[in-house]
Order: sequence, then structure tokens, then C-alpha cells
Amino acid sequence: MSRRRLSDEERVLWTTVTRSIAPLHPARSVKTDDDETVVRAPPKQKTVAKRLGITIKPAAPPRPSVTSVLAAPPPAPPVLAALDRRQRKRVAKGRDAIDGRIDLHGLTQAEAHDALAHFLHSAVRREARLVLVITGKGSREGGGVLRRQVPLWLALPDFRALVIGFETAHIAHGGDGAFYVRLRRARASS
Repeated sequence: MSRRRLSDEERVLWTTVTRSIAPLHPARSVKTDDDETVVRAPPKQKTVAKRLGITIKPAAPPRPSVTSVLAAPPPAPPVLAALDRRQRKRVAKGRDAIDGRIDLHGLTQAEAHDALAHFLHSAVRREARLVLVITGKGSREGGGVLRRQVPLWLALPDFRALVIGFETAHIAHGGDGAFYVRLRRARASS
């Protein structure tokens, strides 16, 4: 493996990045002549105690407080998974039905987001398995705003509770201007 020196731009970028992070373990930093900071890890407690002839008892784990239990972060949303090749082929040929469609043409981002959320919630309640979300291809070079935004929205935690996965639709269903969205089953209330 060859080593090369960082360019001035890379050094500035590296310095900026390293200043914005906090170390995982407390360490002692030392300034060197060339204005670089070298971080040295502190000696292990057991090694120091052994040299001094001191016995260290392990500390009892801290008890969780009521506020830390109540403020625990929510569980991570489920992972997204695209349609498998066989299912995509069956949908494209019309063998597997599309359980619902929504066309977001002509809507603003806020209106489209609200309409998509309402549509997906009602589709899950209806026990739909696969829906088609039509965004349009857009008239500009980068594509339409909704075409770029819908995949981002579907990846948000709010929608991931409803969505198994999504991918661009077959040309027969709109191609790049539409998405197949696989939905999760509604959870039974206890």
C-alpha cells in the first residue's frame, strides 16, 4: 500500500472533519511543532493500579433513572426492501393486481405529502399489498420535484411503518414517473 501526503485542500477538509467529532474514549491530546494535534490514549486503569499496588473493584452498573427510561429512543423503523424480480415481472404483465393508485400530478409538495400519507394509511386499512404512486417524470432535466421527493418521503420513519419497500414502476405503469409501493399488513389492535 503506497502512502501519499495529503494536499492542502485535503488537509483542510480532514482538519475540519476531525474538529467536528468527539472521541469515543477520553484521551490526552498533544500539540506538535507542525501545528498538528496528536491524540494519545490514556494508560489503562488496571496497568496503573498494578504498578502502584492498588486493587480496583469493578463499579456497580448505574441504575436507570425514571427520566432515562421514559426518554428512551423509539425502536428503529423496519428496513425497506424492493420487489423481487419475479414479483416485479408478474405485476408488469398484469398477473399480480395493483390494489390502488394515486396520481400526484399538479399538486404542491405539501399537498402531495398529505395526499400520499392519507392514501397509504387508507390502503393499509384496506389490506392492500401493492399500490402505484404516480409522480410524473417532470419537465426539467433533473426530473420533477415530486419524482425526487416521493422516494425520500417513503424512506422516512413515518412511512416506513406502512411501507415494506418501493421501486420505479415498469414502463407499462408509468416507468420513471411512477413507483410500485409494497405495503405492510395492518397490525391487529389488542
